[in-house]
Amino acid sequence: MRRAIYNQTVSSILYNAHSRVFGQWRTTCISIWTRSGTNRISGVQNITKPVTIVSAQINPDNFLTELLAANRHDPGQLLQCLHAIQYRYSCIPPQAIERLASALGLTRAHVESVISFYAFLHTTPRGQFDILFSDNITDYMLGSRELMLWLCERLGVEPGVPRADGRVTVDITPCTGMCDQGVSLLVNGIAVTQVDDKRVVVIADLVEKAVPVEQWPREFFTIQNNIFRRDRMLFSDTGKGEALRALLDNGADTLLDVIEKSGLRGRGGAGFYTALKWRICKQAESDTHYVICNADEGEPGTFKDRVLLSSHSNCVFEGMTLCAGIIGAKQGYLYLRGEYLYLRGQLEQILAQRREKGLLGSNILGQKGFDFDIEIHMGAGAYVCGEESALIESLEGKRGIPRIRPPFPVTHGYRNRPTVVNNVETFTAAAKIASLGVDWFRDMGTVQSSGTRLLSVSGDCARPGIYEYPFGITVQQVLDDCGATDTQAVQMAGAAGSMIPPAHFERRIAFEDVATGGSFMIFNQQRNLFEMVLNFARFFVHESCGFCTPCRVGGSLLKDLVEKFYKGHASRHDVEEMKNIGALMQRSSHCGLGNTAPNPVLDLLEHFPDLVEQHLSRDDYEPAFDLDASLQQARMITGRDDEGAHIR
Repeated sequence: MRRAIYNQTVSSILYNAHSRVFGQWRTTCISIWTRSGTNRISGVQNITKPVTIVSAQINPDNFLTELLAANRHDPGQLLQCLHAIQYRYSCIPPQAIERLASALGLTRAHVESVISFYAFLHTTPRGQFDILFSDNITDYMLGSRELMLWLCERLGVEPGVPRADGRVTVDITPCTGMCDQGVSLLVNGIAVTQVDDKRVVVIADLVEKAVPVEQWPREFFTIQNNIFRRDRMLFSDTGKGEALRALLDNGADTLLDVIEKSGLRGRGGAGFYTALKWRICKQAESDTHYVICNADEGEPGTFKDRVLLSSHSNCVFEGMTLCAGIIGAKQGYLYLRGEYLYLRGQLEQILAQRREKGLLGSNILGQKGFDFDIEIHMGAGAYVCGEESALIESLEGKRGIPRIRPPFPVTHGYRNRPTVVNNVETFTAAAKIASLGVDWFRDMGTVQSSGTRLLSVSGDCARPGIYEYPFGITVQQVLDDCGATDTQAVQMAGAAGSMIPPAHFERRIAFEDVATGGSFMIFNQQRNLFEMVLNFARFFVHESCGFCTPCRVGGSLLKDLVEKFYKGHASRHDVEEMKNIGALMQRSSHCGLGNTAPNPVLDLLEHFPDLVEQHLSRDDYEPAFDLDASLQQARMITGRDDEGAHIR
């Protein structure tokens, strides 16, 4: 009961939406639309009546006092406090930094270092409207940059620079997880989809008239599931306690054996056997264990977990509770990426309903001592936090810098206690296996890759969306099903994955062949693959935590070389430099981000040599910087164009 009351308090204090009035500390009521279900044919979530969230007047002292009390004055809750303050004021004011540091026993420098790490936290005001266009390559191909610049022109702002009147900031952000319904953007953290010329005109007008976001047209915020192929995972309706009853009827050891026999492997990309992870954690000696669901779906082109959270969240939470019952955990956390803020209220309601039904909280299903609850923690815009140890650091309220391993989280994880970290799809699959049995899962897929795989399909195809297949399906079959023609390449598993050329389209999607975390981005023959690789290279430079030199420096060098290719100044010397830098990053980087960041560049060099050859300007070295061209403005000012005014 105490945990339930705590969660309700956090929900009402931390994530209430407040009007932003600069120089004042005023709050107003807003409404968030509840979703009453999903159309089974279209997958569109139907929006119904608004629900009032806030009604109390809160001054700054009271706000921070209640915020700190709700978070138990726990330094580990620093990021959650910062997220709430950012949402309240459009920045983290200096007085809030001082108050947090003092109340949590931290230095001001520590608080400021955490703020500087996360893209969605700022120390200067962003404005009443903070608009961020997705710059993922699929949105870019749909014209996101042009739409962003047009909106800037209409509003009279420069990209990334707050308008002088404090009304608005317009900028870009990495993938927002809406690749199947782009162009997408975030306004004050809430997703807007299907942005086109007409919507830009309307948005500009709404901003100029200072219309609160909650009064914008509802259709702007419609998020479609776009499920085009269902198989066993998406067809089965579970998550109502079936897995927990199986656990109580058969015991933790038996259920763990069931998960092991199913062959379930982590769906986040690494493919570690789920039962083995749970068993190691269960056997780790400690009086406290934790369960964490990684819902920080930040890999560009991936949005399958978004769909599971919106339509199958009961099953996700049941999988977490099942894991807790097996390993002996009392507390769990769902780490939700900042871009999915719009899901927060819905997920909190599901958790409350599960507590009411005895599926969460104390004495679950009447079983004395079976206690487990779940809190939702928000991310704040850091791709690296998808790595499990970086996620744990972030969950503890720190900068999300990956830990040195070993030790691994299963023995030394959250708060240095044994911790299971699995992603959304993995927990969903575990709950269904416990409910429906080993054979239901095991008789699909391949020997090494059992079950099905959810694919987030986007890019140059007729039907972008979610496709569920048994493991072992060919790349070509997916292309045929989604209506992709004249395909030049498929980027599998996001920016950090692998680039598949047409000669490899008969390869099979499985851990033993083409592994994927779920992203499937398609590029037709009209696309410039160097443009795609440059987009990814810039992404990795932006998202590097900066901890290690190979990633921090190597990523920037690779980006510069890709830009050199893109601008037509590359030489064979540059090709060799790219190979050497990429190999160094793969061998020496601190974590998986640096290890995989060179993949798009190296795959392009390996699989598309003719394209690379076409982009070479010369065999010997050519500098990327044209010193003579840089003097052109000086020549124009002085009126000189003689030989002495040039550098040959």
